[in-house]
Amino acid sequence: MIGAAVNLVRGVHVGFVLAREGALALVDPSELPAHLRFVLRIGRSLERPGLGDGAARLSAAMTRLGPSYVKFGQFLATRPDIVGMRAASDLERLQDRVPPFPQETAVRVVEAAFGKPLAQIFVTFSAPIAAASIAQVHKAVVQEPDGTQRTLAVKVMRPGVRERFQRDLEVMRFMARVVHALSPQAERLRPRDVVEILARSVMMEMDFRLEAAAASELAQNTADDAGFRVPKPQWELTARDVLSSEWIDGTRLHSAADLVAAGHDPQAIGREVIQSFLRQAIRDGFFHADMHQGNLFVDADGRLVAVDFGIMGRLGPHERRFLAEILLGFIMRDYRRVAKVHFEAGYVPAHHSVEDFAQAIRAIGEPIHQRRADEISMAKVLTLLFDITALFDMSTRTELVMLQKTMVVVEGVARSLDPRLDMWTTAEPVVRSWITHNLGPVGRLQSGAEAVRVLSDVVGDIPDLAVRLKRVLVRLDESGTGDARRLERFARNERLRAVWSTLALWAIAIGALGLAFRGF
Repeated sequence: MIGAAVNLVRGVHVGFVLAREGALALVDPSELPAHLRFVLRIGRSLERPGLGDGAARLSAAMTRLGPSYVKFGQFLATRPDIVGMRAASDLERLQDRVPPFPQETAVRVVEAAFGKPLAQIFVTFSAPIAAASIAQVHKAVVQEPDGTQRTLAVKVMRPGVRERFQRDLEVMRFMARVVHALSPQAERLRPRDVVEILARSVMMEMDFRLEAAAASELAQNTADDAGFRVPKPQWELTARDVLSSEWIDGTRLHSAADLVAAGHDPQAIGREVIQSFLRQAIRDGFFHADMHQGNLFVDADGRLVAVDFGIMGRLGPHERRFLAEILLGFIMRDYRRVAKVHFEAGYVPAHHSVEDFAQAIRAIGEPIHQRRADEISMAKVLTLLFDITALFDMSTRTELVMLQKTMVVVEGVARSLDPRLDMWTTAEPVVRSWITHNLGPVGRLQSGAEAVRVLSDVVGDIPDLAVRLKRVLVRLDESGTGDARRLERFARNERLRAVWSTLALWAIAIGALGLAFRGF
């Protein structure tokens, strides 16, 4: 009871800040029941004067509420399917920058993480060089056993941040329940699910061992990519509250002029930004989902280097094929193929017409081919595509929404370096390479081999199933049920059926291999 009262007071404070900063202007009153429209009018009366057009109303409110809400706002910026494009665009303004915590506190966190004095861990340990709501970064030097020294970036968890986030998450859970109680129609926005997704995301970010694992996986995936690399995590100097990784000396991607001054080609870097992201998403199914200018460098060798792996995205094989075929379909103006991919993936219900859907997609694709290549936004095409699919009852796919939002950011970075960048020509080699490898003869052979492996697993389980069935029969016989003979006949028939099933499975496997080899 006391906890609910505390959450109510904190929730009222959140509501007051949202109202005061004008964030309630983003709510469409036409979608609310009468009693909530009345509440909305009261809230709108609390707005501060002089807010203008309110272009940054929601982001300003989140900033005022503190780090937990800044993180919540950044998360919602990746979910326009929940908050709408207008609110998502506003939330993209959020900057996770807060004053650093004292050097002495950072030292205590590091010493507690490794159980020894700082002098025994690092030769030098600088003052913080960057700070955010969850952690801050220091520059440190370690000495190797052979006497050589290496420079590291050391990310240190902000003390008390977990407790603060847990407290604020409880308030958000309380508010989500209140919203559901007051307006069951709002459940289509899944407020309670959204809070739980945020909670899981934040908890992942608050264990630096998981971030180091994400960096390691991305580094392994991109090891053979000549133009892209990932700083190596230093596992022996990484713990839940401390993340140590290779220090990057490079030029940030904030300015094309800075890159030119450092001897780099901004146009080539812009192409590498797009192609690196597409390789991660389409080829590997694991991509950096926060590739803004602050997280990207160019090293002395001209390679693109990404940092900060707290927010990552994943795509399964079906989603990767979906993305690759959609992009290639738009490049080749094969709109029926784009439509069929949606139906094959099960994203659009089968009761709709492929031809009607292809017509709707043509309405997106044809206008882009009437414009110069440098005027075409790949991210905008995907945004329009998702808008049209809503008319055909396409269910929201969280992973595709995150992909689309990341592509918006990546495209913005690339175009800031080369305003005339042809997105489609840049993307085509990556997309076509994946399709050739995965849907051509090699891909068919791999699919056939995978089918054989799965079928072999099924066949291998049959003896074990037979043994289990026999045990059941023995127990039934011992129990004196009188049905043992009938069950024995049933088991004999099932064994015969299993033999024929085995032969059929191997016939299917051989057929799958035959289809695979027909592509050669």
